[in-house]
Amino acid sequence: MSLKYAYGYIRVSTHDQEEISPDSQEHLLRDYAAKNNIVILKIFTDLGISGRKADKRPSFQEMIGLAKGPDHPVDCILVWKFSRFARNQEESIVYKSLLKKQHNVDVISISEPLADGPFGSLIERIIEWMDEYYSIRLSGEVFRGMKENATRGAYQARPPLGYKVVERGKPPVIVPEEAAIVRMIFDKYVNGKMSFFDIARHLNSLGLKTSHGKAFERRSIEYIIQNPSYCGMIRWNRTENATNRIKDQDEWIITDGMQEAIISKELFDAAQERLKKIYKPVGKRPSSTYKHWLSGLLKCPVCGRTLTATTMKRANGEKYAYFSCYGYSKGKCDKPHGVSSLLIEKEVLKALEEALGSNSIVYEMREIRPQELSNERTLISERLVSLKGKEDRIRASYREGIDTLEEYKENKALIAKERDSLERQLAELEENTSDKIPDDPTPKMLDRVSSVHDILVSDSYSLVQKNEALKQIIDKIVYDRESDTLKIHFFLYHS
Repeated sequence: MSLKYAYGYIRVSTHDQEEISPDSQEHLLRDYAAKNNIVILKIFTDLGISGRKADKRPSFQEMIGLAKGPDHPVDCILVWKFSRFARNQEESIVYKSLLKKQHNVDVISISEPLADGPFGSLIERIIEWMDEYYSIRLSGEVFRGMKENATRGAYQARPPLGYKVVERGKPPVIVPEEAAIVRMIFDKYVNGKMSFFDIARHLNSLGLKTSHGKAFERRSIEYIIQNPSYCGMIRWNRTENATNRIKDQDEWIITDGMQEAIISKELFDAAQERLKKIYKPVGKRPSSTYKHWLSGLLKCPVCGRTLTATTMKRANGEKYAYFSCYGYSKGKCDKPHGVSSLLIEKEVLKALEEALGSNSIVYEMREIRPQELSNERTLISERLVSLKGKEDRIRASYREGIDTLEEYKENKALIAKERDSLERQLAELEENTSDKIPDDPTPKMLDRVSSVHDILVSDSYSLVQKNEALKQIIDKIVYDRESDTLKIHFFLYHS
């Protein structure tokens, strides 16, 4: 028997009850190879991944790419069962035909031996059909089981910020420190009328983190605001697993949950009401929305209506936005007052830079509800209390020999740094609410402008994020094409 070369492929899904472990599959593959004079060059593994879609399996794609190589590296691919290779018969046939006809590579199931000739091919197709049927049936059963659990109010996903699982099979319980963050987010959104982006920036300035230990982003705030789990509800089947596409609302399951609520149903409903007024449903937004980071801010100098953006293309293929008066397009304004993004974005950046360079800026002061300061004060105080528990834990870890002296000193220094930061923030809040005459807020305004400018010129932020950042310091921008003048209406919230 001549020596052959092979790749091994192992796949383990998330819910298959009949499959064996990856280690066991590898052992069987190597045992088969040794008995059949086959050298396994490499074993590729996809763990916790369904076999229904090949493009969702990175190791599988890598293996196929190498097997198709011009140097003809392998003669065959070894799998424990054909179902490990694919559970979609159409894809299975495509990949097997490609490998066999173009590269003379066979796919061999070590547990499902086939006879040579047409009869063996027929049996192989029957096996593949049965595997696909089983997969479809199993998926349906899993879905029905999860749907039934969701209908009963059982939580089936990783709990969001504010909750943690203490005992498997039991509802998640509230994490007080995280719950305080959630309450603060809803309060700032409903009562403080702050945007998602501004809330995220505020939380990050306090040193707060998401449940994944990361900085807050606009989308993380939006997710929290829309999550009915916080008022004691359950939302399931909202997105497609494969594409993360949001399904139609009539496919969602929303019911009373078993977990304790963090906020009231009234506060959650108020947040959704504000969300409906500000954000239009996906797929129904005007085409002009967020085609540029200036969208929604540019106003007509004649009628005051918003200049809407249309995507244009230059001769070299470069895309840009052209802003034109919405009122003029509807016959409600006498002049078009259009402007290209190629011009206006340079003018806006120039205006921001001039304000920063001169340390002079005209702006309007806006009030924030005192309740917000109270909530911040409470949250900071709670975090200061929690630091005492952290100190006790690192001290115990050192005494029990878990941490070295160097690790203990390093952790202690980090806690001390965090305490100093929180105490400074608390002192600033107390100072801002005192009866003394407030200092000139212009430096703070210029600091905000500087931060927004950094966001605008950075490639790390999306158009939406840049747009949201601008809306935290600018009410509107009026550009008069005839006089070639630009006026930016800045504002600053009271501390």
